[in-house]
This record gives sequence, structure tokens and C-alpha cells, in this order.
Amino acid sequence: MKILVCISNVPDTTTKITFTSDNTQFNSAGVQFIVNPYDEIALSKAIELCEGGKGTVTVINVGEAATEPTIRKALAIGADDAVRVNATPRDAYFTAFQIAEYAKANDFDMILCGRESIDYNGSQVAAMIGEFLDIPSISIIKKLDYDGTTATIEREIEGGKEVVSVTGKFVASCAEGTAEAKIPNMRGIMSARTKPLTVVESSTIDELAKVTKFETPAPRGAVKLVPAESAEDLIGLLHSEAKVI
Repeated sequence: MKILVCISNVPDTTTKITFTSDNTQFNSAGVQFIVNPYDEIALSKAIELCEGGKGTVTVINVGEAATEPTIRKALAIGADDAVRVNATPRDAYFTAFQIAEYAKANDFDMILCGRESIDYNGSQVAAMIGEFLDIPSISIIKKLDYDGTTATIEREIEGGKEVVSVTGKFVASCAEGTAEAKIPNMRGIMSARTKPLTVVESSTIDELAKVTKFETPAPRGAVKLVPAESAEDLIGLLHSEAKVI
């Protein structure tokens, strides 16, 4: 069994986000980057499925050379080898196409990724990969079992759960609960230094969309505290200022 896991290089959740070039480019100066947390869940699930010599796990990232420390962390967690598509991941369409092109040339049984990246929160890449490869794509899964030929996948829907059975190749985006994120140990960190990391050049694809501007959320307003005995004042503020009643 061969599993391909897509990983994103994202800013740490504590990072203060700023933009440059008239708010058209993300300012990466001084930013600590990490493996996208949802992708870590996907990676952990892939490692679980391949334990005991049942298969191999390859991680793939679309990014420039600066992303390699993040890729090495994925190798330290337990991936067998890694691929970096040498390109700036300009949008989900471009990223999904690059991953699909690599997957076409290398026979993988399944492709796993996180439900979304924590920087753009688009939830688009998995579905686009499935479309490019013409294989099933299952989004935001909570459980995955695999018997070697058929995957049994569980996902939440409004009012309950949905169980999907998939035979053959497929793409799935993993959410919380699919697996527990693994912490690399010292042995994993040391072995990651010598595990294969292949760099491939990107494939050409038309640019269909372009970011014209970024905007940060408006700053939070001042908080007004109303004494518990002044319920009428609170109701008045909710009506006249907050306009929620």
C-alpha cells in the first residue's frame, strides 16, 4: 500500500499576521512556520494504516526551499520519504494540480490531506485533486478503516453520521478524530535527516484567479460592563447600539 499525504507550510497559530506591498502580499518576515495541524492528523492516520510493514507514506508539499524544515518535521513524525514541488503555492487550484500531476506518475492507493489549511481555510484542495485524477473525493472525514482493497469512511452530517465505502483509489480530507497527531521522538528526528526528499519542478497551468488585496479584521470595540441589577440598561444597549433585539 502506498499513501500520499499532502502537507501545507502554515504560520504558527500565535503569529501576528501582516501584509506588505500595499496589502497584496503576506509578510513572512519573522514568522514561525509549522506543519498544518489538520495535515498532521492525515499524516498520523497514514502512518497508522502502514504500521507493521503494511505500506509506505510519502508526504508532498508545494513550496519553495524555505518549506523544507517543515517537510523534515513530517519525516520525523514517521513519513518514509518526501517530495517538494518547487513552486510558490499561489492558490488551491495550482496546488491541487501540482499534487495530481505527481500522483499520476506515481501509483498511490490513497491520497490524504487535512480538511483545510489554517491560513486560508479554503477546504478546496482535496476535492480538486479528486477531480484532476478522476477518482472519488470524500471531505471532512472522522474515521477511516482500510482492508487492503476497500476503505470504510465515516463523516458527520447534519443530524447524524454517514458511512461511505470506497473501492479503489480515492482522496480524503481528514478532520479531528481521524487520528491523534503524533509527536516526533528523538529517533524520528535523527532519521529524518537522511530520509529521501525529492525536489521536482512544477507543471504549467493557467492562472484562473489572483489575489488583489488582503484585509485584516476590524479591531474589536470597547467592552461595556453592565451591573447585574441594571437589566433595563443592558436591554437598551442591545437594542440601540448592538441592534440585536
